[in-house]
Amino acid sequence: MTLYSDYLTEIETRKEQGLHPKPIDDGALVAELISQIKDTENKDREASLQFFIYNTLPGTTSAAGEKAKFLKEIVLGDVTVAEITPVFAFELLSHMKGGPSVEVLLDLALGDDASNAEQAAAVLKTQVFLYEADTDRLAEAHAAGNVVATDILESYAKAEFFTKLPEVDEEIKVVTYIAGEGDISTDLLSPGNQAHSRSDRELHGKCMITPEAQVEIQELQKAHPDARVMLIAEKGTMGVGSSRMSGVNNVALWTGKKASPYVPFVNFAPVVAGTNGISPIFLTTVGVTGGIGLDLKNWVKKTEADGNTVMDDNGDPVLEQAYSVETGKVLTINSKTKKLYDGDTELVDVSSAFTPQKVEFMKAGGSYAVVFGKKLQTFAAETLGQDLKSAFAASKEISQEGQGLTAVEKIFNKNARGVATTADLHAGSDVRVKVNIVGSQDTTGLMTSQELEAMAATVISPSVDGAYQSGCHTASVWDLKAQANIPKLMSFMNKFGLITARDPKGEYHAMTDVIHKVLNDLTVDDWDITIGGDSHTRMSKGVAFGADSGTVALALATGEASMPIPESVKVTFKGTMADHMDFRDVVHATQLQMLAQHGDNVFQGRIIEVHIGTLLADQAFTFTDWTAEMKAKASICISNDETLIGSLELAKSRIQIMIDKGMDNAAQTLQGLIDKADKRIAEIKSGENPALTPDASANYFAEVVVDLDQINEPMIADPDVNNAEVSKRYTHDTIRPISFYKAEKKVDLGFVGSCMVHKGDMKIVAQMLKNLEKSQGKVEFKAPLVVAAPTYNIIDEMKEEGDWEILQRYSGFEFDDFMPKSKARTEYENILYLERPGCNLCMGNQEKAAKGDTVLATSTRLFQGRVVEDAAEKKGESLLASTPVVVLSAILGRTPTIEEYKAAVEGIDLTKFAPPLAVPAGAKSAHF
Repeated sequence: MTLYSDYLTEIETRKEQGLHPKPIDDGALVAELISQIKDTENKDREASLQFFIYNTLPGTTSAAGEKAKFLKEIVLGDVTVAEITPVFAFELLSHMKGGPSVEVLLDLALGDDASNAEQAAAVLKTQVFLYEADTDRLAEAHAAGNVVATDILESYAKAEFFTKLPEVDEEIKVVTYIAGEGDISTDLLSPGNQAHSRSDRELHGKCMITPEAQVEIQELQKAHPDARVMLIAEKGTMGVGSSRMSGVNNVALWTGKKASPYVPFVNFAPVVAGTNGISPIFLTTVGVTGGIGLDLKNWVKKTEADGNTVMDDNGDPVLEQAYSVETGKVLTINSKTKKLYDGDTELVDVSSAFTPQKVEFMKAGGSYAVVFGKKLQTFAAETLGQDLKSAFAASKEISQEGQGLTAVEKIFNKNARGVATTADLHAGSDVRVKVNIVGSQDTTGLMTSQELEAMAATVISPSVDGAYQSGCHTASVWDLKAQANIPKLMSFMNKFGLITARDPKGEYHAMTDVIHKVLNDLTVDDWDITIGGDSHTRMSKGVAFGADSGTVALALATGEASMPIPESVKVTFKGTMADHMDFRDVVHATQLQMLAQHGDNVFQGRIIEVHIGTLLADQAFTFTDWTAEMKAKASICISNDETLIGSLELAKSRIQIMIDKGMDNAAQTLQGLIDKADKRIAEIKSGENPALTPDASANYFAEVVVDLDQINEPMIADPDVNNAEVSKRYTHDTIRPISFYKAEKKVDLGFVGSCMVHKGDMKIVAQMLKNLEKSQGKVEFKAPLVVAAPTYNIIDEMKEEGDWEILQRYSGFEFDDFMPKSKARTEYENILYLERPGCNLCMGNQEKAAKGDTVLATSTRLFQGRVVEDAAEKKGESLLASTPVVVLSAILGRTPTIEEYKAAVEGIDLTKFAPPLAVPAGAKSAHF
């Protein structure tokens, strides 16, 4: 069997699934295609030509390397292929986006054949994905007097690769398609349980929304061939929950424009919209693809004659429609007036979607081309000894004289690059910033590796302090899909320069620790910027932003990111935390009290600057982690000096464990992070640079004061699946005390796990079992309890401290790394399950609760179908609560009364918290 015959077999299998041939990334297969193309009598020659021309992936794939080499032979006349003339060969090279193709083009441009050099130079002038090896060749040739090299550099200095592109259309006709009512999770666009197929774009595209919706979109396209379909979240926000590049890829696949005739299933320029706009991290992903994201504001609060808002029986504002965007409505976006029109009628201002920077992304076909273009123009100007006359919109630099800086403004100012002003920059500025830490997770990692190949990157930027590739999202089940995808991913990322959860050489144990917990330890400076391929990339040190797989790739390749400085909302605390409350309840109360104080969600799209001061990194992360569900762009913890030092020492010890396990690389990245932590600790102790704090005169969009005295009983974030108003289902805004349920809410399954828990939570499980065993003789579970520790360190420490034994005693299942599960569990008994460290049920891509279950979980996700799918007779519910509430509810098979809860946690050290400058009350917490 040859690779080609294997490929034909795969094609037949895909044909049965309604799929086209899979794009080729294997150089050995392309070499076989080339051999068959050269053989003019070969029966497979015609098919091989089609695969070679139209189905070979570009960038730095091995397939691209073979393709570029063969095209060079054609240009030089070493090989003659009737169907691929030298002119057509140059055309194909122009669509290969860097790497081997640029190397070939430089060989030709700097060669002796003047005609080839001229044609190669013309193509190179359109390319932007050049790296040091490429630009060094141009600089050396220019210095040696090569006129072609000089000509190329002069073109780059003028940024003709950008300026000669067509401008964005003034009028963009769209036809509306309502994808759903209420907040639309990216799970609707790219379901978590289909994560394994994300790198196979055509296959993954089949899972967007529903097959029926896909047909409806196609029908709209047929009826309106001159319009682009605009996907809408009616009465909600589009793209909540995660950045999900695969979600935007799917939308682009069904509604966008084809990026290249020679690259299959890569589309760009989707149009998405929401009544309440686009979720911040999802909006970044839209920019990666040169798309448009609109804030429609088509439903507004109804007001009385006196201006007061009309409220419904539940105390929620009544909404009225400002204008209709019902499916099939043809509207026009004007990119010059920056407004949305229905015919000649102006509907809404959409200027936020058409900032100079976003318009550049649209013109260039995505944000990568702009980032690399700026770098290339700067290089060319410097090499030619010219002053830079940037063809791009200047960084938006906003300075307010006399106004102090918030914490995020301070971090952005410290890490800003390419800024013209020497004055302090304030919110609203749009700048390039240095990225210190980068995280890639395993269900988006294959896409990140594809993006790196597509932008011709081969090694991590030396300016990145540390980067990590996790294995946590596929930790639950080592099935055939994971076995095929994960080793390949880990090998690529390890070679690229990341610390990887799995060792491609097999020298250290697979570490499936939750990525956010690892990144929280790798962040060793409160002035750092972290970018991670997951919405819960929200560290308790520095500022971290969840991002799409492409932005992660860009950060890995360049060590930079471009983004506006967000506004901040200041959160402080007052009062005293009751002994029977857990810090998770403080988190829920923050959301509840914020809505009560402001009416609207003032956190959405902004930084939450939380003055939490006295909590170590693990516990403070519980707050920052939840801010993704508050729809905040990110969160920053303001810590006391002593607390920050403690968190850094803890991070050092955890990084040292990674080193001891053999996870450091040749560049000694992990040791470098320990050294950096030591330096930061010394700065704090000496007073040279205390823990990050905002200026007293900083300006905030809003302030929220959380009154701890008001938190008297545990709280539950409820998806409210039966709310009569569809748009109010599956939001994180419905926070209820346990008394609301009157101890009558049946619980079918409890889950303690995900990034929201830490060692203290695991100890709480053990302590509750010990207490109940002591008082009752034996603990009986009336519902299954699934427990997944976030990290192996926690399990090791609990074993040393004697807490793991009782968990083992009550478990009916304990994970075994030497014999991991090969199939997802579909049925649960009323026992304790000790699952492998990782995301488990929270991710929803491998394990789920039984359909229609009511799940009480410590996780973050309550979206429809995420943790539990609907059954025909009952909707699945994912309610979120603290660890003690979840454990007790699994034991009781229902939500507890407040009296039952207090009795169960008596004597247990829950997470204690006192506002900064106050003395923590009570016994030392289990979390310290």
